Amino acid sequence: MTGPELPLQPPASAGPPQPVTGAWREGDAPGDRQFHLIKDGRPFALEGGGWLPEATVAFETWGTLDADAGNAVLLCHALTGDSHAAGPSGPAHKTAGWWDELIGPGRPLDTDRYFVVCANVLGGCQGSTGPASPHPDDGRPWGPRFPVISIRDIVRSQACLADALGIDEWLCVIGGSMGGMQALEWTVMFPDRVRSSINIASATAASPFQIGWSQMGRRAIINDPGWRGGWYYDAEPGEGPHNGLELARAIAHIHYRSDESFDQRFGRETVDKLDRFNLWDRFQVEGYLDYQGAKLVRRFDANSYLVLNKTMDLHDIGRDRGGVDAALSRVSCPMLVASVSSDILYTPRQQQALVAGLERAGATVSYEVVESIHGHDGFLMEFGKLAPTIERFVADQAKA
Repeated sequence: MTGPELPLQPPASAGPPQPVTGAWREGDAPGDRQFHLIKDGRPFALEGGGWLPEATVAFETWGTLDADAGNAVLLCHALTGDSHAAGPSGPAHKTAGWWDELIGPGRPLDTDRYFVVCANVLGGCQGSTGPASPHPDDGRPWGPRFPVISIRDIVRSQACLADALGIDEWLCVIGGSMGGMQALEWTVMFPDRVRSSINIASATAASPFQIGWSQMGRRAIINDPGWRGGWYYDAEPGEGPHNGLELARAIAHIHYRSDESFDQRFGRETVDKLDRFNLWDRFQVEGYLDYQGAKLVRRFDANSYLVLNKTMDLHDIGRDRGGVDAALSRVSCPMLVASVSSDILYTPRQQQALVAGLERAGATVSYEVVESIHGHDGFLMEFGKLAPTIERFVADQAKA
């Protein structure tokens, strides 16, 4: 006698089919985006040997630039972020600003005092040139033709934007996670253009642990039949690599948080009744991961995820500079380094190593630990704990 037949795969999610890409495309409403075209009569050369005939950087700004351009603050976003650091969601912006509670009049990054800039990274999918952008030769998306880029390429594109905005020196460059990689590169590549920097939950180089997790996310995408070797943009809704991108996001989200965070939020609560065991009945944490994956698919591009994920793996401040200590000897500005206490992905050990390297180099550096159960994502969640530190540090630099 056999029991009831079990379904061979999870049930399909309800609702309309997922888009093949969540990228912003030419012709879409710009919302608060502005665009800078980098085109100086020569291709935009890339560190790894590739090049782009031209590149567009999408960016947003808040506040007013002073006459001497001395009040400009650059925010650098993380892997799946974009230029919309502040402001509500809407047709042109799928989510509210990722640091909305920190930016605005009277907030830590007070837009009555500072001119705040955030640019979508090169290789991204929300207005800057990336895999979903049209290739200049044929007008089709770059797709898998898009070259490998580095954090240094991203920073050089931001320097081009700064030139266009008339900003010779940033009052402060701030970033967490992949944004912290950019902020650190700014202090090494362009030390004369950075008065101060805040580096949160980042590192001098990607660790083997981080690279291993990154590879799992990329494999999830490329093993989805809907990825089609990267040529999925003309597919019908529901036929793109959404399953792979959702899985990549779920994999990442597990190590973005912590055991305590998940335990406190979900425990062993279930979405489905467990009166008769079914292979695909879900616990609450599974429903949450499904939701986060589906949410990302609606605002991101699978090929961009592959490109930027690899960009993070390649991050190494000491590459071709004689090592980390030699690279950090270029830093000439005061720096605040912050850790999230429960971060299992970018552990406090890595930020402490950065602080030690800066101290050996004779740099002015301070160190803070944000006590949080929320893991790596604490830098995007613990606004109340981050706010006083950021506000005080930037204000002190403005007075200096």
